[in-house]
Amino acid sequence: MKKIFIPTLLTLVLPLLFSCSSILSGYRLNENDAAAAVRQLLQLGASESSLAGSFSKDAIMTTIFPEPVKKVLTTLNTLGLTSEVDRFTTTLSMAAEKTAAASVPVFTRSINNMKFNDAMRIIKSGGTSATDYLRTSAGDSLRRSITPIMQAALDEYKLNAQWEQLIKPVKGIAGNRLNLDMANLMAGLVSEAMFRKMAEKEIEVRNNASARTTTLLQKVFSRNWS
Repeated sequence: MKKIFIPTLLTLVLPLLFSCSSILSGYRLNENDAAAAVRQLLQLGASESSLAGSFSKDAIMTTIFPEPVKKVLTTLNTLGLTSEVDRFTTTLSMAAEKTAAASVPVFTRSINNMKFNDAMRIIKSGGTSATDYLRTSAGDSLRRSITPIMQAALDEYKLNAQWEQLIKPVKGIAGNRLNLDMANLMAGLVSEAMFRKMAEKEIEVRNNASARTTTLLQKVFSRNWS
């Protein structure tokens, strides 16, 4: 009975295996699949963006203070303001992380609404070309959309009052070089951090088969189309 069963099973299974292999080997990339795969790739990167610890003191200081003002603050630190600066940047980092988490739906909506001039080119170009396309086509609008989320986090952590206290000693020195729109500045920092994480995920999907979690990603990114 066993001798009869095994050949019969192979007779049924082998044609299916060869059929699946034939379908995959005969697949031809098209513009619709390319556009859908790029959207899936970017959505995956946005949804998995864990930015805990991404907003260091140095990153925050570089974002909100121009170089001349940073030098003044360094001098003020020697006068006993180190703890105030550290407390402010630590709290601002927490607000940035919260803003990044709340911004995932904003990125997802933008990705869903993306229009492509040449999705095939994005697939074939490799690297971080999908992320770069999103940054170029929607970076400014995404930053503007994130700004009110950032402002809400600033209000929640009462950072505006801390900000005013912190910059009081340097206002006279900084003059109009100090940009007081902290919500907009920090929204830019958050959006760039999101893009970096998405770029990392894009490289992973392009280079690592286990990162291709859908049939479409497997079909489109399992071979070199260039």
